[in-house]
Amino acid sequence: ILYPEIYAMQVRAIFEAACTLRARGVDARPDVMIPGVGTREEMRWTYDATKAVADAVIAERGVPVAYKIGTMVELPRACVVAGQLAECAEFFSFGTNDLTQTTYGYSRDDAEASFIPKYLDQRILAEDPFQVLDREGVGALMRMGVERGRAQRSDLKIGICGEHGGDPSSVAFCHEIGLDYVSCSPYRIPIARLAAAQAALGELH
Repeated sequence: ILYPEIYAMQVRAIFEAACTLRARGVDARPDVMIPGVGTREEMRWTYDATKAVADAVIAERGVPVAYKIGTMVELPRACVVAGQLAECAEFFSFGTNDLTQTTYGYSRDDAEASFIPKYLDQRILAEDPFQVLDREGVGALMRMGVERGRAQRSDLKIGICGEHGGDPSSVAFCHEIGLDYVSCSPYRIPIARLAAAQAALGELH
């Protein structure tokens, strides 16, 4: 919002690339994710700014491109006002690394290098919350975000992005609260796929 030209440049790059791919016959459908949103007004402003550039590039190129604009849910307030965000946002992705930081008030780098090992040793924490999703705190906020977001927009696509996407118990929880997809680092993909399959099979029994 302070430097709209940076967003405009990034959105233009995405849609010029998408138009080029579509012209080559590739079925490119970009999802543009706005990070750090915590209010309806921020979501509306960034949505409108993104859409204006996207539509301008599509018109310039004369190539139709289907796309969605959504947000990275990484603030407790975003979970609480998820229904307001979903007035504009067409998808959510829970950024669980940052959502864990902002919920606990921990700086991840500082915490993991200093007191978290001690907390684990003393059983103050049962698990490292940056490795295994905290269901009672962070998970409760996620559940709220899902419920309130989908109450506003029933077809809202919701996923998770971060290290938790490669943890089997965290993936199982995401399945339980109705998330649609997992995004994680490449080396964690096999674990994430197996965990997602196990969660789906467990639901059948």
